[in-house]
Amino acid sequence: MAILEVDNVSKRFGGLKAVSDVSFSVEPAEILGIIGPNGAGKTTLFGLISGFLPPSAGDVRFKGQSIVGLPPHRVAQLGLSRSFQIVQVFAAMSVLDVVTTAALLRHPMREAIKRATAVLERVGLESKAEEIPGSLSLQDKKLLELAKCLATEPQMILLDEVMAGLTLGEAQVPLAIIRDLRSSGITFVMVEHVMPVIMNTADRLVVLNFGEQVAAGTPDEIVANDRVREAYFGDDSHA
Repeated sequence: MAILEVDNVSKRFGGLKAVSDVSFSVEPAEILGIIGPNGAGKTTLFGLISGFLPPSAGDVRFKGQSIVGLPPHRVAQLGLSRSFQIVQVFAAMSVLDVVTTAALLRHPMREAIKRATAVLERVGLESKAEEIPGSLSLQDKKLLELAKCLATEPQMILLDEVMAGLTLGEAQVPLAIIRDLRSSGITFVMVEHVMPVIMNTADRLVVLNFGEQVAAGTPDEIVANDRVREAYFGDDSHA
């Protein structure tokens, strides 16, 4: 049974249809990639799935239950967590404080601190626990976003361009953690622009362009798809 089902989801902002009749499902412990040019509707789609935006039409089901209309914290309590494209940090809090705050979704303070400490060890940030997030390197800020998700004890994580700004070498650190977490049963949906990363990580891909779903399949199938080449490169790709 699919852990996530997106069923003909659409989102309008006035006269603009940012997401149009998108449908796909995700199996447990799968890594699904969502790709497309800038402005394709990828981050909007994440907002619709995670409760930050209400859909104009369609349904989103997590573990068989419709989550449309639920606030983000209730969606997270059900086991679906998300990162953000712009790294979210809190200037006056330590790294440990930030992750502890996320862990409070499920635990009282003492247990939340223990959970946060374990998560920081899991992502390799234990030595940075007392640092201010703003002082971290970009790579460590990305790991902090992942740690915040893990602190909520999710069954599924939505990752919004977690590799953005990293070199391919730097990206190997979060990628190794993601693959290991998948092997432990966590499901991932990743929005990503770094093609070598997503092509070598995702089991399947969904491609958006101007809010519409233009293709879905394995990385090899997507690479060979004419509509995908047109979305990225225009009609000249057929010449």
